[in-house]
Parts: sequence; structure tokens; C-alpha cells
Amino acid sequence: MCQHRPSCPAANAADHAAARVVASHPEQGWYLLCNGVVIFDDTGELAPDGHTTEPHRARPLSLAA
Repeated sequence: MCQHRPSCPAANAADHAAARVVASHPEQGWYLLCNGVVIFDDTGELAPDGHTTEPHRARPLSLAA
């Protein structure tokens, strides 16, 4: 799917989110990457094969007492 040189990471690669954005819809909260992955503002993801990744926001840091 990717025509870039060097090629973007595959959808199943660990660094798949590093692929280039080919469609941007920030008003709706999603972006399509050239490897077919859709990423959402809440950090959830949808892979081309239908596999989903739940949002994975970092937990807030707590202050040591």
C-alpha cells in the first residue's frame, strides 16, 4: 500500500504508527495512515484486518508523599 521511499512500517509492525498520514479528519478525531491503520485522538487504533487496539493513554503521575 505504501509508495514512500523508504517504505513506511507495515500495519502489524511494532512502529506502525510512524507511517505517514494520508487522510486527516481532526474534526472527527481520526487519521488514516498509508499502511491502512486508522488512529484516533483517544489513542485507539483500527488495523486494516479489523483488529482494534483500545485507547492506551498514559496514567497520570502521582506525587510521592
